Amino acid sequence: MKSLCGCGRIDVHAHFLPGFYCEALAKAGLTTLDGGMPVPAWSEVAHLETMDRLEIATAMLSVSSPSTHFLPEAERPAMCRAINDEGARLGQAHPGRFGLFASLPLPDVDASLKEIARAFDDLGADGVILESNIGGMYLGDPKLAPVFAELNARKAVVFLHPTSPACFEAVHLGRPAPLLEFPLDTTRTITDLLYNRTLQVNPDIKLIVPHGGAALPALIARIATFANIPFINPRPASEAEVFETLARLYYDVALSGHAVPFAALRAIAPMSQILFGSDWPFTPDFGVARNISFLDALNLSAADAAALARGNAEALFPRLKAPA
Repeated sequence: MKSLCGCGRIDVHAHFLPGFYCEALAKAGLTTLDGGMPVPAWSEVAHLETMDRLEIATAMLSVSSPSTHFLPEAERPAMCRAINDEGARLGQAHPGRFGLFASLPLPDVDASLKEIARAFDDLGADGVILESNIGGMYLGDPKLAPVFAELNARKAVVFLHPTSPACFEAVHLGRPAPLLEFPLDTTRTITDLLYNRTLQVNPDIKLIVPHGGAALPALIARIATFANIPFINPRPASEAEVFETLARLYYDVALSGHAVPFAALRAIAPMSQILFGSDWPFTPDFGVARNISFLDALNLSAADAAALARGNAEALFPRLKAPA
């Protein structure tokens, strides 16, 4: 589908499933994911063909839920290394077409710090991906503070991705997690990051929130109001701090291009913070095309359409900036 700006989209929410990763899922008995979602077929050829059809110039690759959380903790570092090596290989094999958000073997902080260094210094990763929780540990947990401190020191891009909450069996209502629990868990972990002040003390992290900010646009005023309650500690310094902190985060529009959620997102974030995302292949081609049609129907100005499709991502990833 033709980009309104004709400049080639940069897709910050794109997934890959290397063969060895799919084999590990199958070995663990995961024929479906997160309450019944099929494991989609993926190949680099199919991904490139889809990108060409949808006028996506570059896709920032990441491994989706459940990341490596289904493995015993001792096996996660090796799997993350293999995933990240494969992502780097794809970027080298197809210059300009693929970027990489590296996976980390959380909750092992020491191993994650080593993989951060290897991913950025040796593999040239564009950022890291963090799932919304790690076996029920949310991202504001103080145990993860060294990871965020290192990412802040590197001024890293961090792509947040939802996963099922630990209580999924009790709350899923017989439906797969992406319907409700993914956006709710995204909102839960962002709230945790705000209330434990992780976002505030690490302002140089460039955090991408998926799916149009999930439930944050609807709940931001409520989240801010509770900053006034003195028995909640730690907490944001003020209501204004909540709004100011969320306004500087980045938001992708995967599955969120419809006029209603987009208008809500624009109420909490400036256009400069909004990025294109597909969620392919978990969202199939027709779903991505439908979301693009919603974005086209917004009748954005040419400048805003170009910023959303590519320009804002170029600011995050200067190596992708198109020649003048």
